[in-house]
Amino acid sequence: MELDVNYISKLARLKLTEEEKIKFSKQLTKILEFMNTLNEIDTKDIKPTSHVIELNNVFREDVVKPSELADDILANAPEREGLYFKVKKVIE
Repeated sequence: MELDVNYISKLARLKLTEEEKIKFSKQLTKILEFMNTLNEIDTKDIKPTSHVIELNNVFREDVVKPSELADDILANAPEREGLYFKVKKVIE
C-alpha cells in the first residue's frame, strides 16, 4: 500500500513525510477494505440512482420586477440615466 501512496503523491506532486506516508497508507487500506465490503453486497435488483431522495425541479419562473433599492444603489453612481448606470464608451 505504501507504493500506492508514493505513486499517488508523485502524481499529485505532493511531498509527503514518512509519517504522512504511513498515515495515508493506513487510511487507503481502510478505504479499500470498505470498498471490498461494499462489493460483497448483492445489488443486482437495485436501480442505479444519483441521489438517495427523489429530486424535483424547484426553479421558479423568471419575473421582471422593479427594484425597491434602485434609487439607493444609483445614489452612489457618478452618472446615471434613468434606472441605469451611465458609463463612458470603451469601444471605438
